[in-house]
Amino acid sequence: MIVVLSPQATKENLSHVTQMLEERGYAVHVSEGIERTIVGAVGVPADPTQKAEVMEQFESLPYVDKVVPVSKPYKIVNKQFRPTPTVIEVRGLRIGDPTFTVVMAGPCTVETEPQLRESARAIKAAGAHILRGGAYKPSTSPYSFHGHGETALRMLSAAREEFSLPVITEVMDVRDVELVCKYADILQIGTRNMANYNLLREVGKTQTPVMLKRGMAATIEEWLQAAEYIASQGNKQIMLCERGIRTFETYTRNTFDINAIPALKELSHLPVIADPSHATGKSSLVNAVSRGAVAAGADGLIIEVHPNPEKALKDGAQSLLPEAFAKLMQDLAPICQAVGRHL
Repeated sequence: MIVVLSPQATKENLSHVTQMLEERGYAVHVSEGIERTIVGAVGVPADPTQKAEVMEQFESLPYVDKVVPVSKPYKIVNKQFRPTPTVIEVRGLRIGDPTFTVVMAGPCTVETEPQLRESARAIKAAGAHILRGGAYKPSTSPYSFHGHGETALRMLSAAREEFSLPVITEVMDVRDVELVCKYADILQIGTRNMANYNLLREVGKTQTPVMLKRGMAATIEEWLQAAEYIASQGNKQIMLCERGIRTFETYTRNTFDINAIPALKELSHLPVIADPSHATGKSSLVNAVSRGAVAAGADGLIIEVHPNPEKALKDGAQSLLPEAFAKLMQDLAPICQAVGRHL
């Protein structure tokens, strides 16, 4: 349930409500807005049969405006819990700011230092804000290239310092979370790990922002519950990434679910990022789908860019050449402006 305090409530009142909820077996999460403070009570109380009675007790307090039951299985990431959008700050960037569209770009996989530096230089010149690159790469085939690991993390860190670009990279294993946090500004959870609950809990114990990709066959509710796993451990710096879902269509790699963007905006306060590269699997479609995602309300994009896609070790077919990425950034500008944003 959610306890909405009145505008006149004091810090002492908030402390009292928190104590009362904890005594009844709830975990408490506080969201302080400009005008009101919302207290989320999450979990199973000591005596679940007395929930209605507990709600009545809190509603009788003079500094409580109302008590609202939350029927959805996800609580902390629910928009009822936090009506205002979550904004995540990463090295001066504000991801989720309703007036700003963030663009993450770079190669699917960190292959060599020259390849990464050339990619970083190109995306920086075109106006991208964050460098992406895979140090650890999941793959359907056990014989595919799986990344250079810590060597690639060090290359990403060096590129960040040289080009002043924050870094996002994927973490795949609970054992690697601490290591990746040493190098990355944002942790990426890939589609195959959306339901890896041990990994979600572990990244939830960090204070490093997390981008959670949708499972390739996950419903929106399952996706939001995965985000809840992270938030329940204390890390609320979460962004949701729509990367396409698996359907009967075979022309594209996946099917980009543009419905998910406005749906998430209705259901959650978390920033929404779109990944047209994995959604389509075709570089020729990335520009159009990117524009559509921004028009639908996405807070940002993550785009694969490679200086030589035909020689890429992973996902060359969906990677943009630097000049195509520069064209995309130009094409996005008027779309952003039309929806009240800027790049």
